[in-house]
Amino acid sequence: MNITLPPPLNAYLNAETTSDTAPLADCFAADAVVRDEGRTIEGLEAIQAWKKDTKAKYQYAIEPLDLSQDGVAVTMRARLTGAFPGSPVELTYTFVLADGKIVSLEIH
Repeated sequence: MNITLPPPLNAYLNAETTSDTAPLADCFAADAVVRDEGRTIEGLEAIQAWKKDTKAKYQYAIEPLDLSQDGVAVTMRARLTGAFPGSPVELTYTFVLADGKIVSLEIH
């Protein structure tokens, strides 16, 4: 499926293809917040550490399935395939965008 992504989401998905966390600065605001697996991760440095740990632990790949946008909120359903029980799974990513960056991301 061909999905047109807002630039910050495109940058996020490109950052997902590498173990280098520096590209996350291209898509997340410095004070962004991520909620994933019952945890709240606050700030760019903490998000970079979270992403590094998550990629090492689960060794996953992400495939966007569909996307909807309502103002600054973008909801993306994606398939994750990796080294975790139940793989593959479908998850919902809810992004809030401001000034060309992700300011909030909730994964469930």
